[in-house]
Amino acid sequence: MIIRSKAPLRIGLAGGGTDVSPYSDIYGGAILNATISLYAYATIFPTTTNKINIHAIDRNEKNELESASILPINGQLDLAKGVYNRIVKEFNLQPLSFDLSTYVDAPAGSGLGSSSTLVVAILGAFVEWLKLPLGEYDIAHLAYSIEREDLQMQGGKQDQYAATFGGVNYMEFYGNDKVIVNPLRIKEKYAHELEHNLVLFYTQTSRLSSEIIKQQQSNVTSKNEKSIEAMHQLKEQSILMKEAILKGNIDSIGEILHNGWLHKKQMADGISNASIDTIYDAAMACGATGGKISGAGGGGFMIFYAPYIHKYKLIETLNTLGGKVMPYSLTNIGLTSWTI
Repeated sequence: MIIRSKAPLRIGLAGGGTDVSPYSDIYGGAILNATISLYAYATIFPTTTNKINIHAIDRNEKNELESASILPINGQLDLAKGVYNRIVKEFNLQPLSFDLSTYVDAPAGSGLGSSSTLVVAILGAFVEWLKLPLGEYDIAHLAYSIEREDLQMQGGKQDQYAATFGGVNYMEFYGNDKVIVNPLRIKEKYAHELEHNLVLFYTQTSRLSSEIIKQQQSNVTSKNEKSIEAMHQLKEQSILMKEAILKGNIDSIGEILHNGWLHKKQMADGISNASIDTIYDAAMACGATGGKISGAGGGGFMIFYAPYIHKYKLIETLNTLGGKVMPYSLTNIGLTSWTI
């Protein structure tokens, strides 16, 4: 028997950062994101060896352990071990024996939610294997709890919900871990136009998002007015983005992205840097009408909106800047699992 799962990575279009506590708890957050055709994958082979073998193929990391109820969290493939530990505890299971392999289409720290998406994919494989009674909201919340509470990893809430639900979603975040996912019913031609005009660019750098997020959280706790007002404005951008997409005002998206980027840079130090600014300015000079970092900032993927036929000049320019334009498509399907 082979159990497989996959979950899509996402691009954040507006509101990024307002899903992070304590801002979302105090003021309520709102984000608009879209899942894309890049994925995190997990495969489980049940065994009878009394061993647990974990293999992160993309990272070329392996860990072999004795089957036990609790696996050590020690910096070695902790995402997988964190999922296992929580599943065994939550459902009062005996120690399991299996081989788990994972693969992610984008590197860690790239800003597409790769870590959280991997947690969702691994969790989805266990749900499929053990027939656990978990719905979409249950899986997304459990993935969030494993990452943020059990493993004490910094971050927000959007990635787990995007990976689980899939599609273009307007998400609302409130205190007490309340999350509402609103799938957008977008006309097909508007979705095609959005996909056609949005360019995804990997800067060939990664960043440690936790440091940026810690500063963002500190700015809210210390009532830094400049930072908090920037987050208010980002939340407003998510509403404007939702309206633009639903009404078909697709070419206004570039301006919304641009305004959002200006505000995002006010949330915390390190969100942008000289290299990112150079890329952004070059993109705007050759026809892009707006763009942003996908994720917390500091590196990773950027997205740009280029209307009309400017997309092709933009791609040509970006490919001279040391990074790589990535082909993708929007996807409406979230976490998927199956058994062979």
